Amino acid sequence: MPTLEIAQKRLDLFQKAEEYYNALRTNIQLSGNNLEVVTISSVKPGEGKSTTSINIAIAFARAGYKTLLIDADIRNSVMSGVFKSREKITGLTDFLSGNADLSNGLCDTNVENLFVIQSGQVSPNPTALLQSENFVTMLTTLRRYYDYIIVDTAPIGVVIDAAIISQKCDATMLVTDSGETRRREVQKAREQLEHTGTPFLGVVLNKYDTKLEQYGSYGNYGSYGNYGKK
Repeated sequence: MPTLEIAQKRLDLFQKAEEYYNALRTNIQLSGNNLEVVTISSVKPGEGKSTTSINIAIAFARAGYKTLLIDADIRNSVMSGVFKSREKITGLTDFLSGNADLSNGLCDTNVENLFVIQSGQVSPNPTALLQSENFVTMLTTLRRYYDYIIVDTAPIGVVIDAAIISQKCDATMLVTDSGETRRREVQKAREQLEHTGTPFLGVVLNKYDTKLEQYGSYGNYGSYGNYGKK
């Protein structure tokens, strides 16, 4: 199994805010039985959803749970710049398109109990891949091997991907930047996620305390174009 490494400075940042992510982990666990696969999205790029996804996954792993983090933001992955490998690794799109076996994309990490599936090559038709039967088959298989699966998705306010993925998961969460996103935008994004029929766990208010702004984002999105805009 290939190994991905997350830089020590990133882990140091996690440790400084660990109690907050442990609280989020606990809230997920207390929100209902059998909530094993959780989708995390945001209203728009740059709100810190990928950082939140990574750190919640680390929190589960450090608590002793076998945890898988799936980078399903297949249009504009931020996470690919966080985890490094010396090997060439296939990813989610490679499996969904039928070009690689799922086991080739499963990666161990330098965090005990944490495993990762990267986004893979950019696809010309990401919506079709996420709607494919391969995605359902993948989650069904992975549920057998992991205690928790955290799925990072594209912003729901920009593209429809998060809604497609959420229908196949157990719960959803929304991350929003307290200083940038309007309440009505958050409400609309929440309604979109709720319409999937999957339980909505709540909104993570990110960058609220200026002392914690450094945990807000590991990177920046490029342009998502006009996918899914209404």
